[in-house]
Amino acid sequence: MQATITETEQEQESQIHLWSCADYHQMIEAGVLDEDDRVELLEGKIVCMSPQRPFHAASVQLSSRLLFKLLGARAEIRIQLPVTLGNDSEPEPDIAVVRFENHEYSFRHPEVSDIYLLIEVADWTISKDRKQKARIYGKHQVLEYWILDLQKRQVYIFRQPEDGSYREELILNSDATATMQAFPDVAIALDALFAIAQN
Repeated sequence: MQATITETEQEQESQIHLWSCADYHQMIEAGVLDEDDRVELLEGKIVCMSPQRPFHAASVQLSSRLLFKLLGARAEIRIQLPVTLGNDSEPEPDIAVVRFENHEYSFRHPEVSDIYLLIEVADWTISKDRKQKARIYGKHQVLEYWILDLQKRQVYIFRQPEDGSYREELILNSDATATMQAFPDVAIALDALFAIAQN
Protein backbone atom coordinates (compact mmCIF):
# COMPACT_ATOMS: atom_id res chain seq x y z
CA MET A 1 0.00 0.00 0.00
CA GLN A 2 2.82 2.37 0.89
CA ALA A 3 4.47 1.82 -2.52
CA THR A 4 1.20 2.67 -4.27
CA ILE A 5 0.89 5.95 -2.36
CA THR A 6 4.46 6.87 -3.18
CA GLU A 7 3.95 6.16 -6.88
CA THR A 8 0.77 8.25 -6.88
CA GLU A 9 2.53 11.14 -5.18
CA GLN A 10 5.37 10.95 -7.69
CA GLU A 11 2.90 10.93 -10.57
CA GLN A 12 1.10 13.97 -9.17
CA GLU A 13 4.39 15.78 -8.68
CA SER A 14 5.41 15.06 -12.28
CA GLN A 15 2.14 16.61 -13.49
CA ILE A 16 2.92 19.97 -11.87
CA HIS A 17 3.96 22.45 -14.53
CA LEU A 18 6.90 24.59 -13.50
CA TRP A 19 7.05 28.07 -15.00
CA SER A 20 10.15 30.05 -15.93
CA CYS A 21 10.51 33.77 -15.33
CA ALA A 22 10.07 34.25 -19.08
CA ASP A 23 6.77 32.31 -18.98
CA TYR A 24 5.67 34.37 -15.99
CA HIS A 25 6.44 37.65 -17.76
CA GLN A 26 4.52 36.49 -20.84
CA MET A 27 1.46 35.78 -18.68
CA ILE A 28 1.69 39.28 -17.24
CA GLU A 29 2.11 40.85 -20.69
CA ALA A 30 -0.86 38.85 -22.02
CA GLY A 31 -3.07 39.92 -19.12
CA VAL A 32 -3.42 36.40 -17.73
CA LEU A 33 -2.00 37.83 -14.52
CA ASP A 34 -2.46 41.45 -13.51
CA GLU A 35 -1.77 43.73 -10.57
CA ASP A 36 -4.90 42.51 -8.78
CA ASP A 37 -3.45 38.99 -8.64
CA ARG A 38 -1.34 38.92 -5.49
CA VAL A 39 1.06 36.20 -6.59
CA GLU A 40 4.78 35.60 -6.90
CA LEU A 41 6.89 33.03 -8.74
CA LEU A 42 8.76 30.70 -6.37
CA GLU A 43 10.85 27.84 -7.75
CA GLY A 44 8.71 27.64 -10.87
CA LYS A 45 5.38 27.72 -9.04
CA ILE A 46 2.95 30.65 -9.04
CA VAL A 47 2.10 31.12 -5.37
CA CYS A 48 -0.58 33.29 -3.77
CA MET A 49 0.74 35.92 -1.37
CA SER A 50 -0.77 36.26 2.09
CA PRO A 51 -3.13 39.15 2.80
CA GLN A 52 -1.76 41.90 5.03
CA ARG A 53 -3.13 42.87 8.40
CA PRO A 54 -2.65 46.49 9.53
CA PHE A 55 0.18 45.53 11.92
CA HIS A 56 2.08 43.88 9.05
CA ALA A 57 1.54 46.82 6.70
CA ALA A 58 2.58 49.34 9.36
CA SER A 59 5.78 47.42 10.12
CA VAL A 60 6.67 47.34 6.41
CA GLN A 61 6.09 51.09 6.21
CA LEU A 62 8.11 51.87 9.36
CA SER A 63 11.00 49.64 8.29
CA SER A 64 11.19 51.09 4.79
CA ARG A 65 11.00 54.64 6.12
CA LEU A 66 13.85 53.99 8.58
CA LEU A 67 16.04 52.34 5.95
CA PHE A 68 15.43 55.21 3.54
CA LYS A 69 16.44 57.66 6.26
CA LEU A 70 19.62 55.71 7.02
CA LEU A 71 20.58 54.73 3.47
CA GLY A 72 18.72 57.15 1.20
CA ALA A 73 21.82 58.41 -0.59
CA ARG A 74 23.49 54.99 -0.76
CA ALA A 75 20.81 52.49 -1.82
CA GLU A 76 17.33 52.18 -3.29
CA ILE A 77 14.58 50.99 -0.92
CA ARG A 78 11.87 49.06 -2.76
CA ILE A 79 8.62 48.00 -1.08
CA GLN A 80 6.84 44.80 -2.15
CA LEU A 81 8.25 44.86 -5.66
CA PRO A 82 9.72 41.93 -7.64
CA VAL A 83 13.31 40.77 -7.74
CA THR A 84 14.46 38.25 -10.32
CA LEU A 85 16.38 35.26 -8.99
CA GLY A 86 17.67 32.91 -11.65
CA ASN A 87 15.28 31.44 -14.19
CA ASP A 88 12.51 30.21 -11.91
CA SER A 89 11.86 32.66 -9.07
CA GLU A 90 10.54 36.19 -8.95
CA PRO A 91 9.52 36.84 -5.35
CA GLU A 92 8.18 40.14 -4.07
CA PRO A 93 9.89 40.64 -0.70
CA ASP A 94 8.35 43.16 1.65
CA ILE A 95 11.51 45.28 1.44
CA ALA A 96 14.49 45.11 -0.89
CA VAL A 97 17.60 47.23 -0.39
CA VAL A 98 19.26 47.40 -3.80
CA ARG A 99 21.82 49.32 -5.81
CA PHE A 100 20.77 52.46 -7.65
CA GLU A 101 20.19 51.78 -11.33
CA ASN A 102 20.45 54.37 -14.11
CA HIS A 103 16.97 53.69 -15.44
CA GLU A 104 15.27 53.11 -12.06
CA TYR A 105 14.78 49.44 -13.01
CA SER A 106 12.44 50.46 -15.83
CA PHE A 107 13.58 47.62 -18.11
CA ARG A 108 14.27 44.83 -15.63
CA HIS A 109 13.80 43.92 -11.99
CA PRO A 110 16.75 43.91 -9.59
CA GLU A 111 18.85 40.74 -9.77
CA VAL A 112 21.19 39.11 -7.26
CA SER A 113 24.12 41.35 -8.16
CA ASP A 114 21.95 44.39 -7.34
CA ILE A 115 20.68 43.18 -3.95
CA TYR A 116 22.19 44.24 -0.62
CA LEU A 117 19.40 42.95 1.63
CA LEU A 118 15.94 41.37 1.40
CA ILE A 119 13.46 41.61 4.27
CA GLU A 120 10.25 39.65 4.81
CA VAL A 121 7.81 40.79 7.49
CA ALA A 122 6.21 37.67 8.95
CA ASP A 123 2.89 37.66 10.73
CA TRP A 124 1.65 34.10 10.24
CA THR A 125 4.13 33.21 7.46
CA ILE A 126 7.20 32.68 9.64
CA SER A 127 7.58 28.99 8.71
CA LYS A 128 7.41 29.72 4.97
CA ASP A 129 9.82 32.64 5.31
CA ARG A 130 12.34 30.64 7.37
CA LYS A 131 12.24 27.58 5.15
CA GLN A 132 11.16 28.22 1.57
CA LYS A 133 12.20 31.86 1.22
CA ALA A 134 15.52 31.30 3.03
CA ARG A 135 16.23 28.33 0.75
CA ILE A 136 15.43 30.33 -2.40
CA TYR A 137 17.44 33.36 -1.32
CA GLY A 138 20.36 31.23 -0.15
CA LYS A 139 20.36 29.13 -3.34
CA HIS A 140 20.59 32.27 -5.45
CA GLN A 141 23.36 33.80 -3.31
CA VAL A 142 21.40 36.76 -1.93
CA LEU A 143 23.98 38.45 0.28
CA GLU A 144 21.74 38.93 3.33
CA TYR A 145 18.16 38.14 4.33
CA TRP A 146 16.19 39.29 7.37
CA ILE A 147 12.81 38.18 8.72
CA LEU A 148 10.86 40.39 11.11
CA ASP A 149 8.84 38.02 13.28
CA LEU A 150 5.90 40.17 14.38
CA GLN A 151 4.56 37.61 16.85
CA LYS A 152 7.77 37.31 18.88
CA ARG A 153 9.24 40.71 17.96
CA GLN A 154 12.45 39.05 16.86
CA VAL A 155 14.63 39.45 13.80
CA TYR A 156 16.14 36.45 12.01
CA ILE A 157 19.31 37.39 10.15
CA PHE A 158 20.68 35.07 7.46
CA ARG A 159 24.18 35.64 6.09
CA GLN A 160 26.94 33.90 4.14
CA PRO A 161 24.99 32.05 1.45
CA GLU A 162 26.61 28.73 0.61
CA ASP A 163 25.48 25.44 -0.97
CA GLY A 164 21.84 26.42 -1.29
CA SER A 165 21.40 27.80 2.22
CA TYR A 166 22.97 30.22 4.69
CA ARG A 167 25.90 29.32 6.92
CA GLU A 168 24.99 31.94 9.51
CA GLU A 169 21.59 32.45 11.14
CA LEU A 170 21.19 34.90 14.02
CA ILE A 171 18.06 35.51 16.07
CA LEU A 172 17.98 38.91 17.75
CA ASN A 173 15.39 40.42 20.07
CA SER A 174 13.91 43.75 19.05
CA ASP A 175 15.89 45.62 21.72
CA ALA A 176 19.14 44.78 19.90
CA THR A 177 21.01 46.76 17.28
CA ALA A 178 22.21 45.25 14.01
CA THR A 179 24.18 46.26 10.94
CA MET A 180 23.97 45.14 7.33
CA GLN A 181 26.94 43.42 5.77
CA ALA A 182 26.84 45.86 2.87
CA PHE A 183 26.81 48.91 5.18
CA PRO A 184 28.56 47.91 8.43
CA ASP A 185 28.86 51.54 9.50
CA VAL A 186 25.07 51.96 9.75
CA ALA A 187 23.55 50.88 13.08
CA ILE A 188 19.89 49.82 12.92
CA ALA A 189 17.83 49.82 16.13
CA LEU A 190 15.65 46.78 15.49
CA ASP A 191 12.79 47.99 17.66
CA ALA A 192 12.23 50.82 15.18
CA LEU A 193 11.37 48.25 12.49
CA PHE A 194 8.25 47.07 14.31
CA ALA A 195 4.90 48.81 14.59
CA ILE A 196 3.63 49.42 18.12
CA ALA A 197 1.89 46.29 19.38
CA GLN A 198 -1.64 46.49 20.70
CA ASN A 199 -2.02 45.98 24.44
